Amino acid sequence: MAERQEQASADAVMTRIGQVVMLHHAGDREEARQRFLSLWAEIGEDGDPLHRCTLAHYMADAQDDPFDELAWDLRALTAAEELTDDRLREHEGALAVRALYPSLHVNLAADYVKLGRTEAARSHLRRARGASDALGDDGYGEGVRGAIIRLELRLGEGDASRG
Repeated sequence: MAERQEQASADAVMTRIGQVVMLHHAGDREEARQRFLSLWAEIGEDGDPLHRCTLAHYMADAQDDPFDELAWDLRALTAAEELTDDRLREHEGALAVRALYPSLHVNLAADYVKLGRTEAARSHLRRARGASDALGDDGYGEGVRGAIIRLELRLGEGDASRG
């Protein structure tokens, strides 16, 4: 019984994160940031890695300052490193842990480009490319692979024939 309640509670957190993501996508960045921060305070620095990874990943997108965006993307990567495939399987429709890394690294690469830190950007871009074999042949995988290619081209490293 307690395990079922814990699972329902975990799903409720993911649902709440999803609701804030929709608010952000609707254009209310400031309100989304405030709600994400409230959720972050509830989850805590040592909370469920899936919750922290998901929230930090989306919180990064809601930032105006590239340094803040980088900090949230780093939090997402740190939380992903604590995740297990078993924990992801508990959440319906979740990917394997290794399928998260290409997106997390391409986001970090983009952050470093914004900050003028080209070598750090290239390092994360190589990690994204190296991990991209974990991506499926679906919309998510295509989107992440496309982001990798676009950033490679922007950094003068691209081979548009890869894909």
